[in-house]
Amino acid sequence: MAAIDRELAELPRELRWREWMRRIEAVLFASATPVPRADLARIVGQGAALELLLEDLAAELADRPYEILRAGDAWMLRTRPAYGAVIRAAAEVEDREIDLSERDLAVLAAIAYHQPITRDALRKIFGHDISRELIGRLAARDLIAPGPRAPRRGAPYTYVTTPGFLAAFGLADLRDLPDAEQLRDAGLTGE
Repeated sequence: MAAIDRELAELPRELRWREWMRRIEAVLFASATPVPRADLARIVGQGAALELLLEDLAAELADRPYEILRAGDAWMLRTRPAYGAVIRAAAEVEDREIDLSERDLAVLAAIAYHQPITRDALRKIFGHDISRELIGRLAARDLIAPGPRAPRRGAPYTYVTTPGFLAAFGLADLRDLPDAEQLRDAGLTGE
């Protein structure tokens, strides 16, 4: 890996800040997946306030057709939803909506609300076994990943959502999930 001057000590403070913002934007632009905080921290100075840099960059991009999206402890650039149809029309790009069955979405929601969760716990929620194939489909789309092993006999695998899940649903973190009680009240759950 090429060594970079992270500190940029030769630059005046304002230019140093601007260069760090450009570096962050370049890395986010080049990445197809959310970039973890630790990766961004490697391209700015030791004392740089990464969150403030990201806030300033987001403010600078406010009138642009793309925005910074936080997904857990990672960030990415995303086209603003208002420009999706324009991009699809110009580039003949397929719609990137997540095409999941109702069953897939139900299992994904159960994982999101109860994580880390085992397949056995999912079976208790749904009243039947959840196939490895379904789990594999969600993992292949980077929506879930293996979590910590459950602290009980046999130490079964658990499943958790990923930064890809957060990005796909436009969530900064799991606290942005709709309240389960509100979903029930709106008639959006089977309970």
